Amino acid sequence: MDQVKVKIINESGHDLPAYSTPASAGMDVRACLKEPVVLQPLQRALIPTGLRIQLPAGYECQLRPRSGLALKHGISLVNTPGTIDADYRGEVKVILVNLSNEPFVINPGERIAQMVVARYEKVEWD
Repeated sequence: MDQVKVKIINESGHDLPAYSTPASAGMDVRACLKEPVVLQPLQRALIPTGLRIQLPAGYECQLRPRSGLALKHGISLVNTPGTIDADYRGEVKVILVNLSNEPFVINPGERIAQMVVARYEKVEWD
């Protein structure tokens, strides 16, 4: 399995994204909040992570829903997978949506998404 070095600035006060198991493809990303945020049914919100990354050329970062939040609480990402391009230098943020019939509380430091870093190819149209 190849490894790629990615520069990261972590202003969240939480641990860096990490793989839960040796075979995990995605790393858990946490909410960087000062106080809890309540997502009402069908409401969406842009949740900060406190992370800034510098991907090498030819790589992207994908943000995906966490299956546990989706199954148990109906929480997903609006634009899934969300793509972070190699030249983006702003804070990584996650657009969460509550697809359930109940309000959901997002707490500071809560795991809200999965981050997958992947290589991609450029297309040359023929």
